[in-house]
Amino acid sequence: MGSFEIEGGARLRGTIVPQGAKNEALQVLCAVLLTEERVVIENVPDIRDVNHLIGLLKLLGVKVEELPWDGVGRSYAFQADDVQMDVVGSAEYCQLAASLRGSIMLAGPLLARFGRAVIPQPGGDKIGRRRIDTHLTGMEMLGAKVEDFILRVAADNNNRSKTYGGYALKAANGMTGRYMLLDEASVTGTANIIMAAVMAKGTTTIMNAACEPYVYQLCEMLNSMGARISGVRSNRLTIEGVDRLGGTTHRLLPDMIEVGSFIGMAAMTQSDITIGNVALEHLGLIPQVFRRLGVEIWQKGDDLYIPAKDVYEIDRFMDGSILTIADAPWPGFTPDLISIALVTAIQARGSVLIHQKMFESRLFFVDKLIDMGAQIILCDPHRATVIGLAREHLLKGMHMTSPDIRAGVALLIAAMAAQGVSVIDNIEQIDRGYEHIDERLNALGAKIKRMDN
Repeated sequence: MGSFEIEGGARLRGTIVPQGAKNEALQVLCAVLLTEERVVIENVPDIRDVNHLIGLLKLLGVKVEELPWDGVGRSYAFQADDVQMDVVGSAEYCQLAASLRGSIMLAGPLLARFGRAVIPQPGGDKIGRRRIDTHLTGMEMLGAKVEDFILRVAADNNNRSKTYGGYALKAANGMTGRYMLLDEASVTGTANIIMAAVMAKGTTTIMNAACEPYVYQLCEMLNSMGARISGVRSNRLTIEGVDRLGGTTHRLLPDMIEVGSFIGMAAMTQSDITIGNVALEHLGLIPQVFRRLGVEIWQKGDDLYIPAKDVYEIDRFMDGSILTIADAPWPGFTPDLISIALVTAIQARGSVLIHQKMFESRLFFVDKLIDMGAQIILCDPHRATVIGLAREHLLKGMHMTSPDIRAGVALLIAAMAAQGVSVIDNIEQIDRGYEHIDERLNALGAKIKRMDN
């Protein structure tokens, strides 16, 4: 388990370019299984979750070639012309898939092309219940049979045995398109169902589909491979099944979660930062929400510039009531930035109610911020009120543990703004979603030391 040692109080200056979008990468990498032809993915982030998924593809027999550096992000060529289906459901497959929540999106492509798949109970962030009913119900509606899956691995030399649970899916006679109304606008659920439906017989209509940029990027990639998906960028998708898909080249968007994280980091550390090549049209409400927290954001072409500012003031609603920031399905404010918005408010002037609707455990990291000196009232598992310190009191450094990706970066931001030295353990969580974050921030003037325990 690694740790970060952070010396607080450093002000950053310079330009930072966001990595390729993590959540998009996990979807489009799974989609390479839908064709035996060569697929090139550009701007792939060098992060743990993505690298684990690439490892899973290699385990399945997908040929993976890292292409020459293009100056911005890694590029890979994938060719799934010799997929080893006997690996699916093996102990090695289950172990790797269970460590990565994104592995669930292998099910749609495997079902579409090979008629069967296994979903080990997925891992990922411990932020509350993250059910997969939408995935399974969608596959069943397309004609797949879903059964419980249990794999018991014999004891090793240390007398340790292992049991993997999950689901086995079969569609021996292929799948058939139909109308479906999703019970929730799940991003990964929508993506999985799309990939399962692109080669189904007939037409599939998905209502209440997620319409995040990650999903319409996937749809545009699949259409370039020969799929017939209409309604892209809306919550109603129509998919006319095709017999086969071909190869393509696809470039990932910049990671909007990184963009939001850097905005909050600049404000908290009184830094002068330019965030380059942000793909502004795909950011939705992100700049608007941080502006309401008082952060000054200037647009320069496709870059965002955040000037150093001593104090930023939280807005109020027009009737004078306290501002509420809540997550919502796209085009609402993404839940992945709720932790960042919360920590950004700590040194603002004013108060804000943070409402995390989707996950009931995501706000529990605020006890660490309170120990650092933040004024936060945790109202219940979903709501916290932040009373800004307006820099009249500095946070103090302390020893912490990262509970998940986004809370980990929120704690990192707090440590960078604090007085003294902080240590954050379990930084593997941060590495799952942020590419070489210590090196990139140190290049701007941060003082972060990586320690291997």
